[in-house]
Amino acid sequence: MCAKREDGAVPPYGPRPSSPASGSIRRAELDRLLEFAVHDTGVLAGAVFLLAPDGQALWLEVTAGLPAEFLSPWSRVALSSPVPVAEALHRRRLVWLSDPEEFARRYPRTAIALPYHWAAAVAPIVTGTRAWGSLLLLWPGSDTAGGGAADPGPDRVAAACRRLGRFLRDAADTGHAVRPGPAPRTLPRPPARRRLPAEALAAADLVERFPEGSCSLDLEGRFTYVSASAALLLGGSVPDLTGTRPWQSLPWCTDSAFEDRYRGALASRSPASFTAERPPDQWLAFELYPDGSGVSVRISPTGPSPSARAGPARTETFLGEPIPLGEVYQVLHLAAALSEAVGVRDVVDLVTEEILPAFGARTVALLAAEDGRMRVIGRRGYNPEILEYFDGAPLTCPAPPVRVLATGRPSFFATFEELSRAYPPAVRQKDVYAWAFLPLITSGRPVGSCVFAFDHPHPFPEQERVVFTALAGLIAQALERARLYDCSKELAQTLQAALLPDSLPDIPGLDAAARYLPAARGMDIGGDFYDLVRVDETTAAVFIGDVQGHNVTAAALMGRIRPAIRSHAAAGAAPAQALSQVNRQLVDLDQGRFVSCLYAHLDLAHRRAVLATAGHPPPILRHPDGQAEVLPLPPGLLLGIDPDADYPSAEIPLPPGTVLALYTDGLVETPGVDLDDAMSGLAVQLARARHQPMEQLATALIDHARRTAPRTDDIALLLIGLATAG
Repeated sequence: MCAKREDGAVPPYGPRPSSPASGSIRRAELDRLLEFAVHDTGVLAGAVFLLAPDGQALWLEVTAGLPAEFLSPWSRVALSSPVPVAEALHRRRLVWLSDPEEFARRYPRTAIALPYHWAAAVAPIVTGTRAWGSLLLLWPGSDTAGGGAADPGPDRVAAACRRLGRFLRDAADTGHAVRPGPAPRTLPRPPARRRLPAEALAAADLVERFPEGSCSLDLEGRFTYVSASAALLLGGSVPDLTGTRPWQSLPWCTDSAFEDRYRGALASRSPASFTAERPPDQWLAFELYPDGSGVSVRISPTGPSPSARAGPARTETFLGEPIPLGEVYQVLHLAAALSEAVGVRDVVDLVTEEILPAFGARTVALLAAEDGRMRVIGRRGYNPEILEYFDGAPLTCPAPPVRVLATGRPSFFATFEELSRAYPPAVRQKDVYAWAFLPLITSGRPVGSCVFAFDHPHPFPEQERVVFTALAGLIAQALERARLYDCSKELAQTLQAALLPDSLPDIPGLDAAARYLPAARGMDIGGDFYDLVRVDETTAAVFIGDVQGHNVTAAALMGRIRPAIRSHAAAGAAPAQALSQVNRQLVDLDQGRFVSCLYAHLDLAHRRAVLATAGHPPPILRHPDGQAEVLPLPPGLLLGIDPDADYPSAEIPLPPGTVLALYTDGLVETPGVDLDDAMSGLAVQLARARHQPMEQLATALIDHARRTAPRTDDIALLLIGLATAG
C-alpha cells in the first residue's frame, strides 16, 4: 500500500537543512532523505548509490527497509555494466521495472542474483550536468504488467531524486562532499513509539506465557529476542542464541531453506509458513510475520504432515516464494558455463546436456530464427517427428515456440489441457504433460526459442518462472555471441583458405601432402603459408612461413609475401637469393611485422636439396632407413628486419625414400615444453610412422599433435617424400 501524506505535513524523518559540521551529520542527513523517499513513495525499501571517486562506478552507500546484504551483487557496479542502477545514471533516465518477469527479461543476470518478487524503480540523482548517483526503490511485484500494489509513481521518485541531488550538490559546493563509505550501511527502522521499561517487561511476560515459542529477527537475520519456550524448541539457550543468526548458531538449521524463507518473507513483506524437522524426530511449524524492522517468528510443535501443523486457522505463504539458494547457485553455474560457450554447438550441448537435468525436465528443444523461419538446432529426448513440424515453420506460425517470439513473453502450460486450450492443434505426446516455451531475445531481436517439457503435470510457481525467464535471456545472449563467432570464424577460415594453394602440383618423383589447421580457439586469421612450385622437369621449390600476428593485417601481408616468394621460386632462384630479395621487399613495405620462412630448392636429377632459413623452425629429415633428425641449418634473420641481411644455405642429399618435413611452430609449441625437446619429439613421431603415403603420414602427425596437448596457434605442415627407385 502507498503511504499517504497530509498536505504540509513532513514525517519525523523527512528532509531537514543540511549541516556541514561533520561527516557523520552529512551521512545522517543522507539517511533521513532516503527514509523520507521510502516513506513518501510507500515502497518496501530503498537504497542510495553514490558515484565512486574515479567517476567510473557506483558504490552502494546505504539501504533502508532491507539489509544491504540483499543488494550485495550491486555493491560495486561499473557504469558500463548492464544493470539498472548503472543504466539509469549512465543514460540519465528512469528505469521502471513493473513486475518480476519484466525484470528477468531485461536484466537476466541481475534477476538471477536478486531472486525475489520485486518491482523496481531506479532513477539518476543529478543536478544540471553533474551526476551524483542513483536511487533504487523496491516494492512487491505484480502478476500483471503496469504496476503493483504499491506503485510509487514516477513524479514522487523524481521528487526524491531532486531532494537528494540538491543535498549532495550543496554539500560538495561547501567543501563537504559526501563520498561513498568503505562498506554499505543498513538503516535501522525507528520504533513506532518509545516504550517504558515496565511496558517492555509486561510484553515479555505476555509472550512467555504463550505455549508456543516466539522470537524476533532483525534486518540482518539475527535474534533480537528469544522466548524461553522458543529456545527449548530450537535446542539452544536464550543467551547463546541472542545476537546470532539461526542458520549459523543452530546446526540443524544450516540448510539454505531457512535463510531462504527469512529472506523471502522480508523481501515480500507477506506472512509465510513452513515446517522443518529438528533431529532426531521433532517437527516444528514456523510462522513468519515480517515488517520493515525484521521478522517475528512463532514456533509450534507439529507433525510431518502439513495438515497436522499447529497454529492459526489461516497462515498464508507469501506470493513469489523465493528461489532456493541451491537452485540459484545452480543457475549461476549454468550462467558461467554459458558465458564460456564459444560456438553454437557449445551452446546447444550445454542446454541439452546440463540445463535439462538441472531443471528436472524430460525433454528440451532449441530452435533458432533464421531468414524468417524456425530451425531446430538441438534437441534431447524430443520425438523428432514432433519437431519436424516446427523445423522450417515461418515466424508467423501460431505454434507456441514461434508465438513466444512475437510476444516476447514466455508461455507456461502446467497440463496438456492448458496447452490445447491455447493451441488447439497441439498433439498429445506420450509421457509429456507440461511445457515451458521460452523466447530467446537479445538486443530487441528474436534469436530463437527454447522448449522444456516435463513427464508430469508441473505448476510452474512464480519463482520458477522468473528463473526460466532469466535463463532464457542468458541462453539468447550466449546463442547470439556463438552465432557471431561461428560466422566470423567461417569468414576467417574461408579467407585463409583462399590465400593458400588449392592443391599441390603433381611432380614426378615426389609424393607431397600439406595440412593447415586454424587455432583451436579464436576467430582471427592466421599468417601461416606454404607452397610447392614446379620449376622445370627435374627441379622444384618448396617453402613454408609464418607472418607475425593473427588478424586481417597479417593475412593481407601473407597474401603479398607468398606470391612474391613463389615468383622467385618459379624463376629458379637459389634459396639465399630468394630470401634476400623478399626480405628487402618486406623492409620497403614498412609493415612493422616480421616473417619467418624456410625455403628449399630440390634438384631431383642429382637428388640433392639446398635449404635456407629466415628464423623459421628447422626441418626434420627422415632417412631411407627410418632414422629421423632435426636438421641444424645455419641461422638467418627474420624477414623484414635488416635489408642487408644474409641468408646462408646448406646442401643435403635426397636419396630415394627420404622424407622432408616442413612445419610452423604451432605444430610443436606447447606451454611448459622446451622447443628443442618438442622438435625432437616430432622427429621421433616421424621415425615411428614408418613408410606410408604422405597423406596418411600428415594425418598421423596432426592427430598426434592434437592428442598430446592443446594447440593455441595455427598449424601448417608440408611433407615431401622422395619416391623409391623402381
